[in-house]
Amino acid sequence: MTSDPEYEAVSKAKRQFDSGNFQGAVNTLEDYLKADPHNLKVRLQLANHIIYGLDDFEYGLMQLDIILDIDPGYTDALLARVTVTSKYKKYNRDTDEKFQKLIEVNPSAEVYNAYGRFLRNQILDFKRSGECYEKAIGMEPGRYEYHQNYAALLLNDLKDYEKAKQELEILMKLKPGDAKIKENYDRLLEKKFDKNGNVKKSRFGFLRP
Repeated sequence: MTSDPEYEAVSKAKRQFDSGNFQGAVNTLEDYLKADPHNLKVRLQLANHIIYGLDDFEYGLMQLDIILDIDPGYTDALLARVTVTSKYKKYNRDTDEKFQKLIEVNPSAEVYNAYGRFLRNQILDFKRSGECYEKAIGMEPGRYEYHQNYAALLLNDLKDYEKAKQELEILMKLKPGDAKIKENYDRLLEKKFDKNGNVKKSRFGFLRP
């Protein structure tokens, strides 16, 4: 029976990682990559072991960057990159660029939703954030969290109370028993709409970011 060096290295590294031997797992994959440096799947596993095992953020990012230098459209590496950098403002420009590349190669509802959250929380680009949420909702209109994220943006940042009212109504249909959404909806009507159903002009906070 012919051995498969890649399978053996990947399996061994996984066993080592699962048993808590993070450095051993990294060493195993690094040794394998010396003979097969362009194996992106193995290098991605190496990056994950480095970031989530060794807790070596910069070295893990370097491995992801090697992958993206070889294949700029490698979806899993792009997803891993934005996942680990989107929390840190010093990477904002790079994360924004990687999200835009992700939209090109994998324009999924989940990617649009994640990009919308990043744009809102880190870039503070509320307009683009809203556009991303709208695209996510357009692709998967039944996803509660997409409507919830968009409603929070509309209420707290864009101050578009007419659209916010529509989103809250959708949320109440998706989860009829959600008391918090009903409370926000009732408060919105009380504080932001007059008796004729027109939006009043004033400031008021609703859903948390």
